[in-house]
Amino acid sequence: MAESARTKAGQQVRAKPVFRDVSGILLLDKPQGLSSNQALQKVRHLFGARKAGHTGSLDPLATGLLPICFGEATKIAGFLLGSRKAYDAELRLGATTDTDDAEGATLRTRPVPVLDAVVIESALVALRGLVVQTPPAYSAIKQAGVPLYKRARRGEDVQAPPREVQVHRLDLVERDGELLRLHVECGSGTYVRSLARDLGESLGCGAHLTALRRIWVDPFIRPEMLTLERLEHDRSEGGLAAIDRRLLPLEAGLAALPTVHLDAIQARRLRHGQRLTLADARSLPLCRAVDDDERLIALAAVGAEGDIAVLRGFNLPAS
Repeated sequence: MAESARTKAGQQVRAKPVFRDVSGILLLDKPQGLSSNQALQKVRHLFGARKAGHTGSLDPLATGLLPICFGEATKIAGFLLGSRKAYDAELRLGATTDTDDAEGATLRTRPVPVLDAVVIESALVALRGLVVQTPPAYSAIKQAGVPLYKRARRGEDVQAPPREVQVHRLDLVERDGELLRLHVECGSGTYVRSLARDLGESLGCGAHLTALRRIWVDPFIRPEMLTLERLEHDRSEGGLAAIDRRLLPLEAGLAALPTVHLDAIQARRLRHGQRLTLADARSLPLCRAVDDDERLIALAAVGAEGDIAVLRGFNLPAS
């Protein structure tokens, strides 16, 4: 909610913001230059939301889709975090940096050899599929509770542990001199900065990321993203009601999951935390449990014997 000013002992004092309960998912087009948390806080204050969280951090250099969950939707933020994602990436050959992107200090420059499409494709092939990747030293990965980027900024010798990541697609879109533009589709935990670095090493000249835009996150494959400027305009013109209409329902984040339908008695038992077993139910590692009015009750799993385990229960108002 908007802050107001009041006078106290002759001084102007800013009133504390008043937050409200609001639920839903916002598909934010994060601008360059803001961290994901900075973007989250701007949006949270704009909506006056008591509870909010984002799914999948974007570096300040990056732009594009940052799903922001409010209220009850924060319960599925971890599920969205593990989803498949797609990026448009640009990298520059011939130089490596300490952050693996254009915001870092240059560590080394090398001449770019003659590279044709066959050579580049051969290097890309090795980076597709299930690959072992070393994250950047300047990353949010924590060791002993401290993010690596904080240790690196203190001058500590940081070695990020390698880990397996899934790269579903890694395609050359365009080459313009020393710039390569790629389309990337990958799983959770993949650093596109590391892909740029590793591709440069494979080509023998080094590389670093110069631009990155996230274009979708499963299940939001064709997202209608909203900028901060658009939201600020709508808020100034139509108040909170105008931007509330921009929110997707929580269910939109789970739309791709199979659905388990429960009758009134089953739904009541599940809501009360009672054990529930469905006859002839097939095993499902993840599903949506809904009542006979199609209202979402829980994110759940169904075991081999038909027993339902609630992973996240929801308290949504009746529509």
